[in-house]
Formats: sequence, structure tokens, C-alpha cells
Amino acid sequence: MPLLPGAASPAIFTRDGKWLLYAVAVRGEVAIYRQPWKDGGVIGAPQVALKLPFTFPLTYGSTYDFSRDLSTIVYARNGDHTDLYLLSQK
Repeated sequence: MPLLPGAASPAIFTRDGKWLLYAVAVRGEVAIYRQPWKDGGVIGAPQVALKLPFTFPLTYGSTYDFSRDLSTIVYARNGDHTDLYLLSQK
């Protein structure tokens, strides 16, 4: 039984352990969702925590990570050479 149906990316917990964060790529953008967590399971409906106005692969061939507070997102595009992008919110 999938913990987060439809999520192809790994999930991480927020620092307080009350939410799971995971990324989903849809129609030219990446949305990072937060899903409430309590007593070892998901509860409630997922909420969009952050939307990026571009997309990148969330599967094999790319590397990405985001901080637990979503202040920083790092994405590396692999190929003949690697381009590294660092996005920070102020």
C-alpha cells in the first residue's frame, strides 16, 4: 500500500515531524506538497507548500533536494556536463 499515492519522489519530514514534504511535476511546473502526519500515518488532505514555475525530472537522471523549511532548493541536471542550480527564498 503506497504511503503517498501518486508521489514518485521521496518524502521528507518537516523539523517538527508533523508534515511530510514531497515533490510532484505536473504541466511545466514542480509543486512541493505537504501532507499532515500523525501517529505513524498520513491524515487530512495534502496542501501545496511551494510551486516552482519550471519543471525538472524527479526520477532517474537528475538530482535534487530541498530544505525542510523550503527556503532552499538544489537541482543538478546531469548530462555531458552538470549544471547546478540553487534557488533561495528571501
